[in-house]
Amino acid sequence: MIDGVTDLVAAGLSGLVEYLSAHVLLCLVPAFFIAGALSALFRKEAVTKYLGPDTPRYISYPVASAAGMLIAVCSCTILPLFAGIWKKGAGLGPAVTFLFTGPAVNVLAILYTGSLIGWDIAAARGVLAIVFGIMIGLIMGFVFERVEKRAPAETSRTVHPELRAPSVAPPIEDSPVGSGTFVERLLEARVMVLFVLLLAILVVGASPIPLQTRLPIVAVVGTLTALWALKVNTREENEGWLREVYFFTRMVLPLLFVGVFIAGMASELIPAEAVGDHLGDNSVSANVIAVGFGIFMYFPTLVEVPVARMFLDLGMAKGPLLAFLLADPELSFQSVLVTRKVIGNRRIMTYVLLVAVFCTLAGLIFGLVGG
Repeated sequence: MIDGVTDLVAAGLSGLVEYLSAHVLLCLVPAFFIAGALSALFRKEAVTKYLGPDTPRYISYPVASAAGMLIAVCSCTILPLFAGIWKKGAGLGPAVTFLFTGPAVNVLAILYTGSLIGWDIAAARGVLAIVFGIMIGLIMGFVFERVEKRAPAETSRTVHPELRAPSVAPPIEDSPVGSGTFVERLLEARVMVLFVLLLAILVVGASPIPLQTRLPIVAVVGTLTALWALKVNTREENEGWLREVYFFTRMVLPLLFVGVFIAGMASELIPAEAVGDHLGDNSVSANVIAVGFGIFMYFPTLVEVPVARMFLDLGMAKGPLLAFLLADPELSFQSVLVTRKVIGNRRIMTYVLLVAVFCTLAGLIFGLVGG
């Protein structure tokens, strides 16, 4: 028995060491800085402004589907943010689209999925989450459109205290600059330039080029990024950015370490033939099982990614793998109970059914095309 426990711990530690050496410094750290910049420097008010029930659908739904990435929302903060925009009068359809796509197109989730599992899965996760999120929102808006046309006095809804969206500090205004020269136009796009520099660090850090080549490039681009931020951002903006980076790091990294360690041990316990027998193909039953597991099992933010990697190593087909990655962040037993408080029983039952159907459909599509 002692030997068995030792083997489990050794497998967990082996997975953790491999993860630390391959993914943290050059992949996850830049992702934290990107998420922090998106959260601190992009104006959240510009997102909620375009989600109202009177906003044209061709505007509200694309904005809602992209809002998760722009706000860098994760699965633990999507519920209060969803409750916040719903309370402020957002249309049901755009609000549901935001609720579905937020965790799935979260920049951390996409980047981490790509670096640990594969960029084909990451791209499919992002694209299908956006497409299906819009479709689910449109269906919800259509089914409940009569209820949706509420009186103006009802647009401010009572939301449970634990679901209230966190307060957002007023955005810091950009310093006025001219619009003539290239430098002035560059300064006007200062946040986008910062984002591009950070993305370059991540792309180089996650690339397959030799480490002795990657490190100098990352060091040079990292220095340019720091100099640019010090030059064009105010001190308050940079401090807010670093606070967001710290928030994401403190919230996510310990859970990731635990998740990777547990996944390493689980790979020793779960028979590969069991995974191969039930989830080793792209059949309807395999995708339904993967979606059911994703819905009813709760994993903290991003922990579903190393768990998915473990299933892939044990023989899980890529279709069910994608279905699991889409279903797990969207729903859990806890999130269903919480969301029910916000939108009611009929809406949450319809939403759960639609999520299950569309996540299964996503797995089937990817299994046929890319699996």
